[in-house]
Amino acid sequence: MKAVVYSKYGSPEVLQLKELGKPTTKPNEILVKVYATSVTAGDVRLRASDFPLLVWFPARLMFGLFRPKKQILGHEWSGVIERVGSKVSKFKVGDEVFGTTSMLKTGAYAEYMCVPEHWNQGVVIKKPKQLLHKEAAALPIGGMTALYLLQKANIERDQIVLIYGASGSVGSYAVQIANHFGARVTGVCSTNNLEMVEQLGAEAIIDYKNQDYTQSSERYDIVFDTVGKTSKSDAKKVLKRGGQFVSTKMLTKESTELLLKIRQLVDSGRIKPFIDKEYSLETLIEAHHYVDSSRKRGNVSVIIQN
Repeated sequence: MKAVVYSKYGSPEVLQLKELGKPTTKPNEILVKVYATSVTAGDVRLRASDFPLLVWFPARLMFGLFRPKKQILGHEWSGVIERVGSKVSKFKVGDEVFGTTSMLKTGAYAEYMCVPEHWNQGVVIKKPKQLLHKEAAALPIGGMTALYLLQKANIERDQIVLIYGASGSVGSYAVQIANHFGARVTGVCSTNNLEMVEQLGAEAIIDYKNQDYTQSSERYDIVFDTVGKTSKSDAKKVLKRGGQFVSTKMLTKESTELLLKIRQLVDSGRIKPFIDKEYSLETLIEAHHYVDSSRKRGNVSVIIQN
């Protein structure tokens, strides 16, 4: 099978397309033919070992001090089950599934991957029927992160919510999910993305290139930093008394419960992935360069099977 691997940290050029053996399924695993994956901020951070100084050493201990332990990246994916282990009961051959790889020893930058049916470090459920694989593959990480942090902030109907970084992956889902909860959304983004964020459902938009959101006369119930580029102290300038600040710098989690809720939102038409660009395994280096450029809007999909 074709797979993109990396054996050292660095620029996108450390990624190499190779021919590997097809993985062998254990009794509790499913073999997934991967149709699509994505390039997330987490993928590029792991590839470059670009961790904040305070957590750099423990992160390297976890992911590999000198060389990466996990040599195939790709955190989220969508595909079709080709084989099931003898102890698998939830799924059958031919099921369309999607989910995350989390701390698995392998990732989704490959034509095939094995995933445990029941596990604590990632999620796999059946794919929303109305989504293409390239859309479903871009849904789990951004969707679950946005939902988890909005719930952590105790979002309620008629609240005023500011989404900082509204045109990114997490931000694009956060705008849609906040609308689902009945909140009034203000999106913060760059000039080029104003129309996109409006189409996602933002009631008001702040162009950060021309206006500092902390100088706004509006007061917000929630400020959600989806890109890790603002702070609680800045957010306090525009938060109501008792208002909540949440950020992707906080600990988040992946769970079957969260992904099932995300799928329900897709099924009801409340949210839909925004796909910015599409790449292939052969052009994955180019995809990583694009995500590194910080110009990504929404999600970047990687098509593996047509």
